[in-house]
Amino acid sequence: MKTVVVLQPQFFPWRGVFEQIRLADEFVHFDDVQFPQGRSFTSRVQIKTASGPLWLTVPVTRGSGPRRIDEVEIDYGSDWRRKHRQTLAMSYARAPFAAAALAILDDVYAERPRTIADLDIAGIERCSAELGLRTAFTRASSTPVVGAKSERLVALLRPRGATAYVTGLGALDYLEEATFAAAGIDVRVMAYTLRPYSQLQGPFDPYVSILDTIANLGPDAASALDSPAVPWTDAVRDRVVPA
Repeated sequence: MKTVVVLQPQFFPWRGVFEQIRLADEFVHFDDVQFPQGRSFTSRVQIKTASGPLWLTVPVTRGSGPRRIDEVEIDYGSDWRRKHRQTLAMSYARAPFAAAALAILDDVYAERPRTIADLDIAGIERCSAELGLRTAFTRASSTPVVGAKSERLVALLRPRGATAYVTGLGALDYLEEATFAAAGIDVRVMAYTLRPYSQLQGPFDPYVSILDTIANLGPDAASALDSPAVPWTDAVRDRVVPA
């Protein structure tokens, strides 16, 4: 059995992304799809501060039309990297493992990635290494396929030998499970537990960046990745939603 996850690149995303990575034998960065219009997690994420949640945003260059995520270049015209670091350092100054989170940020930013896809992928893979996840990572752009929606996903999964596909709750609204079943691929859906862990700055917020988890838990951060994936039919029946 081989479990594969396919997700668009996100900027130092929340814990839930890494719960999917934990369950995958192979994680495919879906980097050759269109860059989302408007605000998205592709170029921003929330962290906790004394004043409440705060967005860290990566500026990108403007384009004249639709662009793929792996084509969108980062705008280094301002010193946003230094501002991000200062904000993270100040917000997590009292966190027991703040140094580990800052080291990750420094490592990724030092590479000065050209595109938002490169930055997001570097961040995800660096955090995965910190969490001790042994998943293999590939890019969709390295094996381009045709098709749309479920057909395109199956086209990505089939040559990778996938027998199981893990997806998020949002897929219940659009994914054509029968297309996967016809290809011999079992679909499973994440049932996020959103289990609290020791966190600074007020009430627990499960949706902030994984850097929060690492800053607060350090070597034990991987223990916070405990959500299961349930069969598609069970998810549809129960319409599993976060507590």
